[in-house]
Order: sequence, then structure tokens, then C-alpha cells
Amino acid sequence: MLSLNKFRRTPSCSLLAGMVMCSALMAVSAPALALAPEHEIRRLMLATEEAVTAERWGEASEYLNRLQKMEGEKPADYFYYRGRAMLQVGHLNEARSALEAYVTRAGAEGDHYQPALKLITDIEKENRATVRELASNGGQVREPVAIIEPASGEDITRLRQLYLADSDREALTVHLNALLETAGWRRDKTVVRLDRPADIRYRVSVSNDNLNIQEITRNTDETTVQTSSSFTVFGINPQPRWDCEPAVGACWIYDPRDGSRLFQLAHSRNQVNDIALTLGRLIRNLQQGGAGS
Repeated sequence: MLSLNKFRRTPSCSLLAGMVMCSALMAVSAPALALAPEHEIRRLMLATEEAVTAERWGEASEYLNRLQKMEGEKPADYFYYRGRAMLQVGHLNEARSALEAYVTRAGAEGDHYQPALKLITDIEKENRATVRELASNGGQVREPVAIIEPASGEDITRLRQLYLADSDREALTVHLNALLETAGWRRDKTVVRLDRPADIRYRVSVSNDNLNIQEITRNTDETTVQTSSSFTVFGINPQPRWDCEPAVGACWIYDPRDGSRLFQLAHSRNQVNDIALTLGRLIRNLQQGGAGS
């Protein structure tokens, strides 16, 4: 006679009771089936909307971060909620970028069109107020700003040797233009063709105490538009601010006079940091009357 003891000693699910128990355990321990990306994006968007409405900003940020890492097209409202969340933590420039992305995608028919426009205006006012505060404090900022200068003249000497420049000012100008050329902004970020110029690029020159900036924009029909601006460097903070916004694939360097956007560049934090530092050194050179020029 076949004994049932060996079935009791083994973890098998052969017996009916064992099968029921194993099935229950498998149901508890098995991971939930993942939703398709389009459904997961919609689920996280609903969760984000609920968190933003309830002003649970930590929770909203968690959902937004998960959305940002997901592949696939995100709805326009994602950028509106991201802008709202960025505002709560004081990242004004990133908030403005996200809100502008929302307005561009949603248009005037978007549910949040007017609130987004109002928030963009409020951010612009806040940035201008910050710039005025800096100006009233003689350009001093509350938090330390990293201003990287060479400990000796070796760094600028190498630049002068590299570019065969006759002055520090000339070396900094040529170096800045070389950096700007490689960091131009492109609409198509998937394929960068070195034989085609960027869609937005810049050239900088100096005359007396003025900084001259030329912006060259290439339109989709291959026509180009050139605009020029010039301003004196005296009385401004010599270290321009910058930041990047992954959601729109761009970085900006801000005008030290009023906080508006001065350069729109490719999304590369290292490149933009180098450009901002070089621009700051050039501004200081002009403010000091071209010492070493």
C-alpha cells in the first residue's frame, strides 16, 4: 500500500490541500503584471494631478520623477505640473522652462493655459527683483558663487599659446567662441551632424567696454536670421547664472543685467558651465580695463 507520509514530508503541491495552499502563496508572492507604458504614464499623471491638487508636493515630485524617466510621449499637463512642483522648491528657471513647454504644447486650448501664463509672468518678476537686489548690494550675492580663477597666470597663458593670441582678452574671446560653437542648440537631438550648423548659435566680440553678441538662428526652411545686441559690462555681476532643463533638452545662460535668457544652448551641463565661467572671466577682464591685454 502506498504511504502518504512521503507526500507529507515533501514540499510538493501534489495533494489537493497542498495545491490550494501553494496556489494561494503563489498569488500573494507573484509580482503584479506591469502596465504598458502608455497606461503607466496615464496612471502616474492621474496620481500627479491628485497630489498637486492636494498640495502634497513631495508626493507629486516622486511621481514626476518617475514620469521623467519613462520613455514615450508625455501629455502636455506633465510640464504644467512639473512647473508647479519646481516653483515649490524655488527652482524658478526650471519652472519657467517647464511652463513654457506646456504653453507650447497645449496652446490656448489647454486647461491650464492662463494659469501657466500668469505663473511665467510671476517668475519673470521674481527674477527681475533678484537682479535688482543684487545690483543694490553692489553685485554681492547672499550665497557664495564659485568663481574659478587660475591660481597663477598659467591657465590664461596656455590659452594665449593655444590660440596664438596677443592678449588675455583676445584669448578669452576666441576660447569662448570655440565653446559656443560646440554647444549650439539643435532641434533634432537624436542625430548631430557635424557638417550642419546648429539651429541656434552665437558669436561674441568685444569693443572698448562693450560685449557684443550675435545670435544666428537657422529656420526649418534653411533660411537664417541674425540678430545682434551689445551692452556695457560695468555695474553687472561678472559671474552669469545658468541652468539646464532636461524636459525641454536645453540649457540657458542668463543675462546678468535683468535675468532674461542670454544664450540658449544644448543640454550639456559641463559645456554650459565652461561657457559661463569663460564669459565671466571675459566680463571681469573688461571691467578691469583689460588687465593683461
